[in-house]
Amino acid sequence: MNAMKRLRLINKGGLFLAFGFFWIFLNSFSQEAKVTRQERKEARKAVLTANFHILDSLFETKSFVLEANYLENKYGDQVAVSSMVNFIMVNSTNGVLQTGNNSTMGYNGLGGVTAEGSIGSWKLDRDYKNLNFTLRFSILTDIGSYDVFMTVNADNRARATITGLWPGKLIYNGHLNTLDNTGVFKGQRTTI
Repeated sequence: MNAMKRLRLINKGGLFLAFGFFWIFLNSFSQEAKVTRQERKEARKAVLTANFHILDSLFETKSFVLEANYLENKYGDQVAVSSMVNFIMVNSTNGVLQTGNNSTMGYNGLGGVTAEGSIGSWKLDRDYKNLNFTLRFSILTDIGSYDVFMTVNADNRARATITGLWPGKLIYNGHLNTLDNTGVFKGQRTTI
């Protein structure tokens, strides 16, 4: 038996033993401590409160990305999208609104539009009782001025409505991420 085969057998055996010990630990833990409904509720509240404070720091530093899983039009029609190319990014005094598609080319090279510019007005409201935020800000880009109205819950569900000078709106549904942990890809800046 060569060294590679022995190494594979050792790895499989080690994995089997680790799983076995983990299973024994779970069974013994579940028999010793029964978590009550009230304890689960309190634990969830503690996690949401911690998330609320983390999100608050992202808003205070104006550095975050709303990665969209769905885009929605003014009629309520939703379409699933790639969060890698559909996002709203805020980085201090600059912002990016981007739509994209993995299968076609567009104005930004990603099948969509990339509006990039400076952030104007900024108004953040905190709801400490319900642990959520509402944020209003504007972005002045080469292709227009846009208003963003965003709601974010402590469980990190985010919804942003984008309106401009023309009729209509676009809604991003997704979650917030830090600039360091995001996997978004910014396309070419769209100009008129």
